[in-house]
Order: sequence, then C-alpha cells, then structure tokens
Amino acid sequence: MLSFFKTSPWGKKELFQLLFLVLVLIPFFIEYLLMNYLTDLFQNDLYSGTLIGLIMSIIFMTGLYVVALRPKQLGWRDVGLNRFSRSYWGSIIGWTVVLIIGSILMVFLMSFVGIGVDNSKTESVQTHLSPLTFFIAFVSASIISPVYEEIFYRGFLYRWFRCRYGLALGMMGSSFIFMLVHIPTYNVLPITFVSGLLFSWTYEKTGSVFPGMIIHGTFNAIALFLTAFA
Repeated sequence: MLSFFKTSPWGKKELFQLLFLVLVLIPFFIEYLLMNYLTDLFQNDLYSGTLIGLIMSIIFMTGLYVVALRPKQLGWRDVGLNRFSRSYWGSIIGWTVVLIIGSILMVFLMSFVGIGVDNSKTESVQTHLSPLTFFIAFVSASIISPVYEEIFYRGFLYRWFRCRYGLALGMMGSSFIFMLVHIPTYNVLPITFVSGLLFSWTYEKTGSVFPGMIIHGTFNAIALFLTAFA
C-alpha cells in the first residue's frame, strides 16, 4: 500500500486549520467549558464524558469534511475508509494481543514508580456500576472514540506526515499529537503513544483505518471490562 502514501492531497493550510480545531478550540470550548457545565448538570463524569465524546466525534468529522475533503472533492476513502484483505485478520488478532501485553507491562512499570491509571471516568464506572453505565461506557470507549480517532489521527494526520517525512516520522509525529490530545490523563500517555504507533502501522500495511478501529475498540473494551469487574 506504499502508493497510497506517496502523495498527500493536503497542504499545510489544511493541517494547521485542523490542528487548531483539535488542539485549541475543542480543548477550551468543548473539553473545558462545556465539560464543566455538563458535569455540573449530570453530576456524573461518565454521562458528561460520553456526551462530550459524541459531540467531539461530530465536530471532528465535520471539520475534516469541511476543511480537508469537500474543498478537494475527496471522499472518505481518502482518509482510510477502505476495505482490507481478509488475510490481515490474523495480524489484527496478533497486534491486539501485543498491545494488551505491552499495556500490561507499561501499567506494571508505572505502578512500580507510583503512577496509577485511574481517572474520573473509570472511577465513575466503578462507583456507579450498572448495566446502563457499563453500556454507556462501552459505546463511548469501544465505538465512538475508535471510529472518529482512527479516521482523523491515522486517516488524515498520519497520511499527511507520512507523505512528507516518511514512515518513521509519520508514525512518531501523528502518535505524538494523538498522545497530546489525551492530556490531562497523564498516567496513560505512554500507552496512548504506543497504541498510536501500532494503529499507524496497520494503516500503513493495509491503506485502511478499519484494522486500527477494530484493535482500538477491542483494546478499549477489554480495558473497560477489567476496570468495571476486576
């Protein structure tokens, strides 16, 4: 699939506009102002966080379409919504296992130095565990987030960096930005960065973001299950 990454239809203008949306506008207006309002309204971090995730997914996809796709007369296939070979399912399973094992090792190392992995959402799931809260958390973590994050951070961002700076810098650059947007959950940033590298690699090998979505969603689902019931 190297031919897919030889050229990018986007320039620096599209990159800067979308990064401004993702790194400035959304964090301040959505993740800070609106999040605080919804948390006060619902008195539950899980409910407010899930609604914020849904709103963010709409803004991400709308921004990507308006800035990067429509002006260039492009479609969603240009950001990785392509079929992939059935033979790659074995790699999907393998990479999922690798990510799980790697994350367990990183969690162990972080706990060894006194860094936990809990955050407000996980605490909310554990405190208010019920079929409804588990379902809400599952939809948010395993469906909504993997879909819009893989389309944006791999489908658009990785392809942009990859076409200009090559495989290694493409993976590093897109994964670093992917890690940055997960601040202030500092305790999971190493896992986020490594997972970004892995998802970029599957996109590189298939030209499709679907393998990354599958691994991403499966990993989040397992993490949620362990958080809720372990």
